Amino acid sequence: AAYPGDPEPGDLIEIFRPAYQHWALYLGDGYIINVAPIDEGSTDGLASVTSVFCRKARVRMQLLKDVVGNDTYRVNNKHDGIYTPLPVREIIRRARRFIDQEVSYDVLGNNCEHFVTSLRYGKAVSGQADRAITAIGVAAVAASAITLLSFLRSRTRERQY
Repeated sequence: AAYPGDPEPGDLIEIFRPAYQHWALYLGDGYIINVAPIDEGSTDGLASVTSVFCRKARVRMQLLKDVVGNDTYRVNNKHDGIYTPLPVREIIRRARRFIDQEVSYDVLGNNCEHFVTSLRYGKAVSGQADRAITAIGVAAVAASAITLLSFLRSRTRERQY
């Protein structure tokens, strides 16, 4: 697995899973803090599917190498141009308060990316969730349009006879 750059305390870590990205915050000395849905005890594909339905997560301090496993990761402080990161000491202090705590979890509204961006910037954001919400909206509009067109088409056929 490729590990570009050495993370610094307070950095956001993006871990590339087969169907999504998992997010963590680097604490230092090889450790990260992250949230994992309580039903997600492992990192296999089935566990990630069940995380969609979870409502609770546990905040864990773990070794980065153990969480990454055979996947890859990168340091990704992608919002630094938009939001000013909090001082590193404050980020780490805030993160440590959550270790071993149970927190609410929602894949679209309060996921692992929301958690770590709130620690780094004081604002919870998730590009991954935003993209999913947009895709759901587009699919809903498309389905509505198809339904409407089908209805109009059937009404036109009825008038011909």
